[in-house]
Amino acid sequence: MMKEEAKADKLLTGAEILVRSLQDLGVTSIFGYTGAAILPVMDELGKSSIRIVVNANEQCAAFSAAGYSRSSDKVGIAIVTSGPAITNTLTAVADSFADSIPLVVIAGQVPEHKLGTDSFQHIDVASVFGPTAKKVFSVHAIDNIEAVVKNAYYIAKSGKPGPVVIDMPVNLQTKSAPYESLDLSYFSGIYEQDSHLSDAQCQRFFELLQKSEHPLLYLGGGLNNERGSLAIRRFNNLFRIPSVNTLMAKGVVDENGDTDLGMLGMFGTPYANMLIQENDFFFALGVRWDDRVAEKVGFAIHATIAFVDIHPEKVHQIRNERRPKFSFIGDVATVLDNLSDYAQKHGITLSIDSWRQHAAQVKRSWPLNYNRSAGAIQQAEVLDQLNQLLPPTAIVTTGVGNHQLLAAQYIRAKRPKSFLTSGSFGTMGSGMPIAVGAHIANPEASVFVIDGDGSFRMNLGELHTIGTNQLAVKILLLNNHSDGMVYNLENSAYGGRHSATLRSGDVDFSLMAQLCGFGTTRRVARREELASALEEFVHSPGPALLEVLTDKEEILYPIVRPGASYADMELGPYIHKVEV
Repeated sequence: MMKEEAKADKLLTGAEILVRSLQDLGVTSIFGYTGAAILPVMDELGKSSIRIVVNANEQCAAFSAAGYSRSSDKVGIAIVTSGPAITNTLTAVADSFADSIPLVVIAGQVPEHKLGTDSFQHIDVASVFGPTAKKVFSVHAIDNIEAVVKNAYYIAKSGKPGPVVIDMPVNLQTKSAPYESLDLSYFSGIYEQDSHLSDAQCQRFFELLQKSEHPLLYLGGGLNNERGSLAIRRFNNLFRIPSVNTLMAKGVVDENGDTDLGMLGMFGTPYANMLIQENDFFFALGVRWDDRVAEKVGFAIHATIAFVDIHPEKVHQIRNERRPKFSFIGDVATVLDNLSDYAQKHGITLSIDSWRQHAAQVKRSWPLNYNRSAGAIQQAEVLDQLNQLLPPTAIVTTGVGNHQLLAAQYIRAKRPKSFLTSGSFGTMGSGMPIAVGAHIANPEASVFVIDGDGSFRMNLGELHTIGTNQLAVKILLLNNHSDGMVYNLENSAYGGRHSATLRSGDVDFSLMAQLCGFGTTRRVARREELASALEEFVHSPGPALLEVLTDKEEILYPIVRPGASYADMELGPYIHKVEV
């Protein structure tokens, strides 16, 4: 027998097959937490070139893997053990499903002969993840492991991206079988397929667009990647149509542009929420029409709607609800390139100069603002100052709460995949673990976490992950000693009764960070110290934490309340029209 044949016939354990499959896929880092039911895999990973990042718990591991995906064009991998480890990952899997984030979770399981019993740390993985995962694979034979892992990777990132879970019984991790080395082109050929617009469809689109006087681009998370951002920027270099974006699309276009109006919706910028009331052609790209945006767009029924998305069910839903004059199921970047190619070939232009000037004027005339005479530091002023200091390579992650939406308002994202946040599921505690994944995927970038004390405390263990591993992650903790968004709601709708939002005591979190190995830590309570503290924080090497004590009475504005339309937007006492 020749050497090559002997090599092909060599038996590998299931754990070795799994690790070899990950290496074939180009995986260089995984996030996880070990245990008996996954130990054979972890042991093989330890022998391989793949880096193991050990998080504080399994939820954090899955969030970090999602952060790896959110900040790159790769697929994050989380590996956990059985039982409670599986349920711990559920929140992060549901979060990724809601935001269409590719993710693969490989979960250890009890031996096959104990499936369906009350064995220690056994749970039915398919039942747990069924409604929240794009696909759940239960491995039943060792010779399926390679195909399952490679299928899972491509399913996670194809079409409408999402999380895929693999249920791996421990006995299959130690059995042996040949490694087939299945060609990746086989899997990419199955899952990576583009649909293109025909010339007739392009013609129909431009007939509708050229009839409009006030067109508006509505940009969603389906564009939030390098290819999608390049495609929309190319398209809009041709037509210069004013744009608004969802929370998940920050950075798809440079928000500093005169007619790029930033985030719209329940807590959108005043100018985005104003301009959307005036458009007559609403071009929605890669959006899911969530309730914080779509419920407030009753006017859009009277505008011409064009809608492109890769998710067939969503396109069919919007066809029934909104009656778009143009819709297409496909990759939005491909569709935009088709439209740009057609427009350049046929010399198509738009005459909307007055509309562009009006959009820029609205943006200049209605700037964001906050209580500049307040005695206590405002979260908005901290974020306004931070925005001026962030380096070009900055990647920002956030927790969930007022600080998240204020960051979305004040941080002007310039690049795709540079503002990472839990959008649809709104998961508190996600900011730090997502930042861990973003740093591992982008070690040369400056990674910043913007967090509130409520969200921060939920996964406090990631201070240990960041500090002990000396990850260059900088945490800005805006501590108002309350769950600010709920505190505001209690003031407005519950008679000012604060049942569970106020902290009974104070803790200096900067000292905690110092104990975890952070080189730069500081706590600021006085406005006079803020500017210098932010400068030191932004330019410090290694892990850093700046805790700023902020005003718990600060209210997030603008707001469009549930059941209201954009015409009912409340600007609050500090946002006013300015003469420009």
